[in-house]
Amino acid sequence: MSVGATGAGDARGNVARRGFPLMSYLICFGGIIWREGLRFIHQRERFVSALVRPLVWLFIFAAGFRQVLGISIIPPYETYILYEVYIAPGLMAMIQLFNAMQSSLSMVYDREMGNVRTLLTSPLPRWFLLFARLLAGTLVSVLQVYAFLVIAWMWDITPPPFGYITVLPALLLSGLMLGAMGLLISSGIRQLENFAGVMNFVIFPMFFASSALYPLWRVREGSPLLYAICQFNPFTHVVELIRFALYGRISWVSLAVVGGCTVLFLAGAIIAYDPSRGLRRLNVGGGEG
Repeated sequence: MSVGATGAGDARGNVARRGFPLMSYLICFGGIIWREGLRFIHQRERFVSALVRPLVWLFIFAAGFRQVLGISIIPPYETYILYEVYIAPGLMAMIQLFNAMQSSLSMVYDREMGNVRTLLTSPLPRWFLLFARLLAGTLVSVLQVYAFLVIAWMWDITPPPFGYITVLPALLLSGLMLGAMGLLISSGIRQLENFAGVMNFVIFPMFFASSALYPLWRVREGSPLLYAICQFNPFTHVVELIRFALYGRISWVSLAVVGGCTVLFLAGAIIAYDPSRGLRRLNVGGGEG
């Protein structure tokens, strides 16, 4: 480990024993939020691409399957619904999933450029730094989801008015879970070139083996094995948590699964970015470059 990293570690230990004032946490958190906000504003194509994918499914795919895949009365719906109404929560979760993977991509990029090393040598607790970055990415994804809801409203997809408020906690929790998963994945990716291949084995299986595009009772009729896979897929519970919250209801099973996975993924990411292992790995990677 380099002398600079050792000195930073000593400073971290000395300051940690004294503790930090609340203002230090707020300033650090504000700086991370500000940086992510500027990155989002300067990368306008990121905002557009986040909306293009779900809108293609909504306007093209849903229109073609409207007559084939009519949805019967299932919770939380109290009447028969059109197919595009059913897939709207899944498309909202899709936005958060892709945003989480985009955030993990930026984490890999920042690590290659050395920005992560600067972040990890801050004297503030590492769990706080990672959580602040995670929350910043989640807030960006929530803004993207509400932009999608505005367009969906123009397409006559209108949940109850209170649903736009009750869905917010579900979006925050699901965004944290997916972001923590992406953060955990980024800790194991050494080079930016390997990111696309890894994501193909994460995004598409999670999205298609879920209740985002079709109800699980239809999946069970076609393949009991796929139905079991969908039940164990955390993304299924993300979709159902958003779906129920959009209608002012709570899916307690989905809430427990999403909450538990959030804690599990975040704990794994914090351990993976542990200073004794993370800084050594970063230094080795820097030597290779």
